[in-house]
Amino acid sequence: MAEARDERGWLAVVADRAWPGRPTRWTDLPTRLRPTLAWVLRLTSAAVIAWLIAGRVTGISTDLTAPLTALLVVQASAFSTLRMSVLRVGAVLTGVLVAVAFSALAGLSWWSLAAVIAASLVLAKVFRLGEQALEVPISAMLILAVGSADVAAEARVALTLVGAAVGVVFNLLLPSAVPSGRAGLAVLRVAYAMADCLDRASRSMATDRLRRSEVERWADETRGVAARVAEASAVVTQVKEGRRFNPRALTTTDVEPGLREGLDRLEASLLAIRALFTVILAELPPDADGDEAAGAAADDAFDEDARQALSVVLADVADCLRAYGRLVHAEAGGAQERAEEALAESLEILRETRAILTELLTSRPEGRVELWLLRGSVLAAVEQVLVQLDLERRARLRAAWQRPTPISVVAPLVRDALPGARTRRHGSWSGAPDAVSGTSTTHQPR
Repeated sequence: MAEARDERGWLAVVADRAWPGRPTRWTDLPTRLRPTLAWVLRLTSAAVIAWLIAGRVTGISTDLTAPLTALLVVQASAFSTLRMSVLRVGAVLTGVLVAVAFSALAGLSWWSLAAVIAASLVLAKVFRLGEQALEVPISAMLILAVGSADVAAEARVALTLVGAAVGVVFNLLLPSAVPSGRAGLAVLRVAYAMADCLDRASRSMATDRLRRSEVERWADETRGVAARVAEASAVVTQVKEGRRFNPRALTTTDVEPGLREGLDRLEASLLAIRALFTVILAELPPDADGDEAAGAAADDAFDEDARQALSVVLADVADCLRAYGRLVHAEAGGAQERAEEALAESLEILRETRAILTELLTSRPEGRVELWLLRGSVLAAVEQVLVQLDLERRARLRAAWQRPTPISVVAPLVRDALPGARTRRHGSWSGAPDAVSGTSTTHQPR
């Protein structure tokens, strides 16, 4: 029985690392997979429709230029504004024209491939395509690979225009979902990375005295987490940009303020943790051959009881960071009740262990000023994390940004004003969920 429990616990840890924020019940799995299936269906439909329309318009059914162009335009405009969609179409068309020109002059060889790539990159710079520059050589190479040799250049251009038109129409009539779930997952991964760093420090501190080399490694790991913060910030920015010119944004809650605030709080907590490791590092001498000098200095700063207590506090801080990340992720999906309870419990445990650590550090009779500064900095860092992860502040913020969207307020009024609305409300509409003013659906992580 004990081995089975250990195996289940190990599998749960692996599953959490592989899929942070994974559903815990089988009944939740279809809801989490639905956005991915919708994404696959959307791209597949655009490519097939482009191929059918291109065949009707040009009479050519053996060339895949049209579906390829539609696929590139639709998938790359998933999180883009109207301007970015236009840039994408321009990049694809430029790449296709380059490929058509070179395929008319020479076949596919190493030198023609190099010429296509070089010319595509130069044109991308000339047309100032910015982030879409790489799409020009990519489109050109794909056209060279899948284009039929017996298709004329004029027909290839016509097929490209048909595919681009289908892609643009798809983005206008069937806009992509706002990537709220993807952004929530990015924030969650930041929280997990911070927590993993603290867990490693906690385990090391619980088994052995402090060493300068280990503390330096912990500080380096926190600097690595800063890169994850930058990546998550870019994804959260995509949520804000993805709502522009997107009709689906009218029926969904704008979760970008909550995601941005949650990421800012995690970043502030990361700075506090880095400051904690920095002040500890400042009091430790370089590791000696026998580590006697370093061990004595570490024992002066933290005796056995204080070191064990600090180890427990760091583990509890890690639990709070994971719980906070899960809360931010759950808020993006509109289901934060369980996550909020878990965070409240983790914060309460941290406050208790922080009180024990405070008593141990402040009751020591040492009179060295630097030790008092070190211990005070340790306690201040833990307090800073508690302040940043405060649940009441998070609830006030959530009440501000989880307001009904304009369409969810107007839609019930319009519905009630329609003829027979009262009959439908008491008849066939009774007991049915309100598709407009009910819980908003957002893109969940895959």
